[in-house]
Amino acid sequence: MAKRVAIIGAGCSGLTAIKCCLEEGLEPICFEKSDDIGGLWRYTDTVEDGRASLYRSVVTNSSKEMMCFTDYPMPQDFPAYLHNSKVLEYLTLYVDHFRLLKHIHFKTEVCHVTKSSDFCRTGQWEVRTEKCGIQQMEHFDAVLVCNGQQVDHYLPLDSFPGIHEFKGQYTHSRFYREPKDYHGKTVLVVGTGNSAGDISAEISHTAKQVYLSTRQGSWVVSRISQHGFPIDMVFSTRCYFWITNALPNGLLTMVTEKQMNNWFDHANYGLQPEDR
Repeated sequence: MAKRVAIIGAGCSGLTAIKCCLEEGLEPICFEKSDDIGGLWRYTDTVEDGRASLYRSVVTNSSKEMMCFTDYPMPQDFPAYLHNSKVLEYLTLYVDHFRLLKHIHFKTEVCHVTKSSDFCRTGQWEVRTEKCGIQQMEHFDAVLVCNGQQVDHYLPLDSFPGIHEFKGQYTHSRFYREPKDYHGKTVLVVGTGNSAGDISAEISHTAKQVYLSTRQGSWVVSRISQHGFPIDMVFSTRCYFWITNALPNGLLTMVTEKQMNNWFDHANYGLQPEDR
C-alpha cells in the first residue's frame, strides 16, 4: 500500500509537492484553505486571513525562464516578466497538464498536526482538518508544510513615537490594493524593498506628494540588462559565477558598484548604501 502524504497548501510548493509524491509512488492529499490554487499568486480584492496577499499590479522580479518549473516551461507567448494573473494562469496550466486537481481538497483548513500515539512504531502523524464546520482526523505517513512564509505582516508601531496621535492613516503594504485610495494625499513610504518601490512609483501618479524613506540606502536594479535581456538570465550563469568567485572581494565590490551606478548615480539620489 502506498504511503499517504498530507500536503498543506496548494500554492507553488504544494503543487510541485503533489507531483513529486506521485512520481515516487506515494499517495498525496493536499489540503487548501481557500477555494482555488495559487497561494500568494491568487489576487483577491480583500485581504484574507491566513493567506499571503499581493496588490493588483504586482509583476514578477524573476523572468519566466528563471522562475518556471524545469519540467514544464512557460508558454512562449508569455512576457519576460509576468503580471500576477499570468503566474496564476501558468500554475493552472501546470495543474491541468499533470492532472493534480483530483488530489486537492479545497476549503479545507488544517487545524492541528501532531505525532500519533504509536509514532515510535509507525512514524505516522495525526492531521485534524475542518471543512464547512465539520472536523475530521486522519493518519498520514508524512506531512509536507507548504503554506508559505508571507502570511503575517510586521508593523513595528513602537518604533515610531507619536504614531498613535497621528491623525492621518497608516497601514502595511499587505493591505495595499490600488492607487486610487491615495488620490491627492501626501504619502510616506517606509522602506526601499520591492514592494516599497512598486507602491511608491504607482501612487505617485495620483498622490499629491510621495516620499520614499530608507534607513541605510539601497541598490536599485532594473529588471532589464544589456540588449534587453532579463537581468537574472544574464547574471545567473556558470561563467559569471566562476568569474565572481575568482575575483578578490574588494575588486568585485568596486566593479559591481560601478556597474550599479552606470544606470544612475545612487549618491545623487541619497540611495548610496552605507554597507558596501
